[in-house]
Amino acid sequence: MKKILSLALLACAVVCLLAPVMVFAEEAAAKAEGGSGSSMAALAAGIAIGVAAFGTGIGQGMGLKGATEGIARNPGASGKITTTLIIGLAMIESLAIYALLVSLGILINQKMFF
Repeated sequence: MKKILSLALLACAVVCLLAPVMVFAEEAAAKAEGGSGSSMAALAAGIAIGVAAFGTGIGQGMGLKGATEGIARNPGASGKITTTLIIGLAMIESLAIYALLVSLGILINQKMFF
């Protein structure tokens, strides 16, 4: 089971890493033909924000799980745990916002969005 999961994650990583390369290759081909290569840009932007949302959701869930377990074991430390949790969740969420900006940048570069 671990091998299958590892191979699936590796395949997803390869697709995510190669999507921008395919976008730029299609963009160059479309410029040579006089068209616009917007379908691969939309695919790359969708994959980027999807992977970012998935990763940040997992990270936030694990952080919240750890914080609630810590508070359940030591209710007296809930103030420090909550403060650290909020700061950590804000930093994790900033990664999703950066991915959103990169996705919008890809779409704007292809003149699809505006």
